[in-house]
Amino acid sequence: MDGSLPAALPPPPLQESSIPEVSIIVPARNEEASLAACLESLTTQTCVAFEIIVVDDGSTDRTCEIARSFTGVRVIAAPPLPEDLTAKSCTGKNNAVIAGGRDARADWLLFTDADTIHLAGSLARALAEARKERADLLSYSPEQIVVTFAERAVMPVIFAELAARYPLHKVREQNSGIVAANGQYVLVRRAAYDAVGGHAAVAKEILEDVALARLFRNAGLRVYFRYGGDAVRTRMYRNWAQLREGWTKNLALLFPQSEFLASQSLFWWFAAWVALGIAASGAAGWHFAWVAFAALWLLVYRRIRVTHFSTANNLLAIAVGLPMFAYLLRRSKRAYTNGEVSWKDRSYGVGAPGKSATGEPQTVKPIAPIENRKLRVEH
Repeated sequence: MDGSLPAALPPPPLQESSIPEVSIIVPARNEEASLAACLESLTTQTCVAFEIIVVDDGSTDRTCEIARSFTGVRVIAAPPLPEDLTAKSCTGKNNAVIAGGRDARADWLLFTDADTIHLAGSLARALAEARKERADLLSYSPEQIVVTFAERAVMPVIFAELAARYPLHKVREQNSGIVAANGQYVLVRRAAYDAVGGHAAVAKEILEDVALARLFRNAGLRVYFRYGGDAVRTRMYRNWAQLREGWTKNLALLFPQSEFLASQSLFWWFAAWVALGIAASGAAGWHFAWVAFAALWLLVYRRIRVTHFSTANNLLAIAVGLPMFAYLLRRSKRAYTNGEVSWKDRSYGVGAPGKSATGEPQTVKPIAPIENRKLRVEH
């Protein structure tokens, strides 16, 4: 009998079930306040095979430690950015999600922010919805959690104006000319994402979610966007400083006519308070015909209430949020005029609002059918 040890057996072939259906990519820079809740909600998703990749974007807090404490979560580091970001180079978030996309293995990619909380079963439902709608890019606008005075006053106004400028039914119409997405939740078909160049094609864009959606739409791919409070919620900013910096970065891009909108907001705020004062004086003097002026508040309230905030928050937004919104609009416009915006301790060089940071047409590669394609997995 041969007493030698048997030769080592080759590793068993990778089972189809071990290839995830969805790769979840979470870019994270100094997110110790929110990352644990995000990963808790993601790791407990059911009814779909998935992997989670947290991309550390140069964090200096406990972000990496928190991410590594979750079993099955893979933590990778984003490549270093150039020291000088004022030359319209790749943004930190785009740099991170590009790295996560390269490491992902699945046929579907979910890009979601570290400050999101995902409801039970939402991942499987989103994947089913994307397939049902034949969407190449599905995006949800999360339910917004607001806590501080500034959040409660400003966020309803901003989201009301976003709803007016980007009506969801128009965004879903492929020929409407209006396209949008929310980078807090973007689910894409991998073959389509690779074909248009993915985030690498919009790497210099500050508003990368809208730019990515426009890239898909221009390539003839289907973009499906809706309010997703039944799937995901988020608290975008935790104090006035974060809120001011974040919306300064975004508002001038979201609203190219920012000066006009700022003036309009101040007008409606002033008119609403004058009308309320007239109505109150009329009621006190028993001249009830003047009470009709209170209807102006109802008109403004009707515009704001579509954004899924509470009645108290909507009233607070009318009372003080409109001038705060006007201030943020003008601050954002001024920042873009000066050519620089800041976010998370980084400053980025920017051009005039309304112009792409890349300024170049994109080349779209043919999209391979995904149903019969097998992914190659590195061992």
